[in-house]
Amino acid sequence: MKIPKRIEPLVEEGLVDSVICQLMSGKESMVYVVRCGSDIRCAKVYKEANKRNFRQSVSYTEGGLVRNGRRMHAIQRRSYFGWMTQKGAWQSTEVDTMSHLATVGVPTPKYHNFFEGVLLMELITDSNGDVAPRLNDLTLSAELARMYHDFLIRQIVRMLCHGVVHGDLSEYNVLIGNQGPVIIDFPQAIFAASNHNAQRILKRDVDNVTTYLSRFAPELAHTDYGSEIWSLYQRGKLHLEVNLTGNTEEKTKPVNVSSVLNAINAALKKEIAWQRYKQERWTSRQLQY
Repeated sequence: MKIPKRIEPLVEEGLVDSVICQLMSGKESMVYVVRCGSDIRCAKVYKEANKRNFRQSVSYTEGGLVRNGRRMHAIQRRSYFGWMTQKGAWQSTEVDTMSHLATVGVPTPKYHNFFEGVLLMELITDSNGDVAPRLNDLTLSAELARMYHDFLIRQIVRMLCHGVVHGDLSEYNVLIGNQGPVIIDFPQAIFAASNHNAQRILKRDVDNVTTYLSRFAPELAHTDYGSEIWSLYQRGKLHLEVNLTGNTEEKTKPVNVSSVLNAINAALKKEIAWQRYKQERWTSRQLQY
């Protein structure tokens, strides 16, 4: 096919030889299948800021994409400098996150290059060598749905153990490759430790995956892995081999009514004694006059 204008600089630099076809058009990018020498790869072309259609709220920019205070302030003021900063931040976040997660074992497409707003990465294929389908394109057995759910929950734990929350995880951002699920699309990733919305965002990621897979394995709808994972993370007890149950039962002790009444009575006696003391002092002063 004709080489898109945004990919022309990569052809000129010898990073891409030809464009085979357009693979998809998403809310923040367009993805092409390209030939790079003897390899077939993906080229993700990020859309311009005014053409993107995904959440760009402070929920994501806080503590995650831009660590510099001056730049964050500029983004919030919506100045030109802030616009340019945000434009680069969304792109670099995905590159940095993919590179980081690949080193800790999270299944993501292999990163190859990032040039002129275009991300070159591995093309994920299925067992037949065809482009891997997204999770939402598949009809699953209950057993396979449970397996995928367990795998993805473990990857969410692995990411959080290394400080990262995906931020937009769903059945649309998981490819089923020949080695199993592969997680894609990280422009909204955040650092959990420095984002006040991290708990809510992580729980939504978990709920998105669980809600979809519960269509095939209904019992998954009764789990709450998001709350459990975050609770363990907050208490410093989250690790890669943690035993998850999907439940967050609150441990409460029965109320000792007798103890409560005794405490109330003791407080009342002290208050009565204090009031009596104040009255006696006031009376004594009045008599002196």
